[in-house]
Amino acid sequence: MIKELNLSVTPVEAGEPDLLKDVISGALGVDKQRIYGIVVVRRSIDARNSRIRINLTLEIYVDEKPEVTKPHFNYPFVGNKNPVVIVGAGPAGLFAALHLIELGFKPIILERGKEISGRKKDIAAIHTEHLINPDSNYGYGEGGAGTFSDGKLYTRSKKRGDVRKILEVFNFHGAQDEILVEAHPHIGTNVLPKVIGSIRETIEKSGGEYHFNSRVTDLILRDDRIKGVVLQNGDKVEGIAVILATGHSARDIYYLLQKNQIELEAKSFALGVRVEHPQELIDRIQYHGTGRGKYLPPAAYTMVEQVGERGVYSFCMCPGGVVVPAATAPGELVVNGMSPSNRGGKFANSGMVTEIRVEDLPKEFHRFGIFAGLEFQQAVERNCYHEAGESQLAPAQRLADFAKNRRSSSLPETSYRPGIMSSNMGNWLPDFVTARLREGLIKMGRKSNGYLTNEAIVLGAESRTSSPLRIPRSNDTLEQIQIKGLFPCGEGAGYAGGIVSSAVDGERVAEMIGKLFNETKNR
Repeated sequence: MIKELNLSVTPVEAGEPDLLKDVISGALGVDKQRIYGIVVVRRSIDARNSRIRINLTLEIYVDEKPEVTKPHFNYPFVGNKNPVVIVGAGPAGLFAALHLIELGFKPIILERGKEISGRKKDIAAIHTEHLINPDSNYGYGEGGAGTFSDGKLYTRSKKRGDVRKILEVFNFHGAQDEILVEAHPHIGTNVLPKVIGSIRETIEKSGGEYHFNSRVTDLILRDDRIKGVVLQNGDKVEGIAVILATGHSARDIYYLLQKNQIELEAKSFALGVRVEHPQELIDRIQYHGTGRGKYLPPAAYTMVEQVGERGVYSFCMCPGGVVVPAATAPGELVVNGMSPSNRGGKFANSGMVTEIRVEDLPKEFHRFGIFAGLEFQQAVERNCYHEAGESQLAPAQRLADFAKNRRSSSLPETSYRPGIMSSNMGNWLPDFVTARLREGLIKMGRKSNGYLTNEAIVLGAESRTSSPLRIPRSNDTLEQIQIKGLFPCGEGAGYAGGIVSSAVDGERVAEMIGKLFNETKNR
């Protein structure tokens, strides 16, 4: 028989199979010799007080052996089916492609960047030579921005689609079994490229197409309907629909839409710095001074404060991770964070950003109209680049010094490989951003003793949390409201924030294309 059991146990009990079996035996009132299998369905850590607990949802197999099956998906051959053009090979585009195959359509994926192997070389050049290839970097290329930025699979947007299926598809393509169990699943930047490569293999075996180094420069529009796109080499690619899944850094796409008189909407976004602490220090704070020990993972944190009716909050927290250069064009400096699958690095990093609304923007940016937020974002990145002496060295300051507006006479060790240079961050960050961050960090330091320390540093600029623009689409059909057959999708369209929510949105769009096309075909 199979029994479901919810347990709250100590880290030692959770980490030692024999001890866990003893706890289960007592909870169920059965001899431990009768327990043939323990399957973890869900696991989370409760570190809210000094008695840290591990919460487990378990399936217990009593008097029978477990039959645990891994997720499996069958993708049919669609090479001769109706084509759908997908612009962008990030999670939104890839999961749209996979679901289109399930629905009997042929995906044609157009990616401005390179495949993973070529992309790795361009990323290495950023670290060593400070050279940015505007079509192949941490933001652009096979798998999108997430491929080399950690692979966090946690989302709060669970009402929009089947999050469990997204995790199972990742697992089917090589991600760890743990992502199906953990409350905050994470693949890791060392594993995710292989998973993305496996997804490409599935798509190509099913008759789908990939075209790398294929930047879209125009749209083919006739009678308020999209027929396809034009590439930088002049080639035209047509299909029954076009999914625009270009990510939040593809600024040229927004200008292309404006050129074609397609409506855009301004929206709020966030901007700030990245904070890096020694991981050991974060472990002590989050685990109440005891440190991590053998049975607990590197600690993460989430922090949020209100400053002047705007949020100041941590973003994309990376335990045991590294800070990386994430600019997508020469002349700008952007930082991001990522962790390997074991989160085994010496440092913990997180974005620390403040919400920015249209009305917050300085007056000089209002002349850009709908692009005011985009121009402001880019101006901060250029200021950061010039502060760094027109290199990919990151301006940096000790955390407590930054919060209290003091000069740092020295800087500690960092994971940021291009290197750091001493900067008074307030000299190049906008004044209102600096003021909010400082007040927010001081409040956080009061609540989390030890967080506001000069053992930590801030690096800039953390500016790509989301896009300042949204591409409006119909709530009923998910199509762009002016152009039939054009489906804005994922983070770049303003309808997702992270790998899983982007993947979910890709599946939703594919589902709608299947529904609309089949309705048209059956008329």
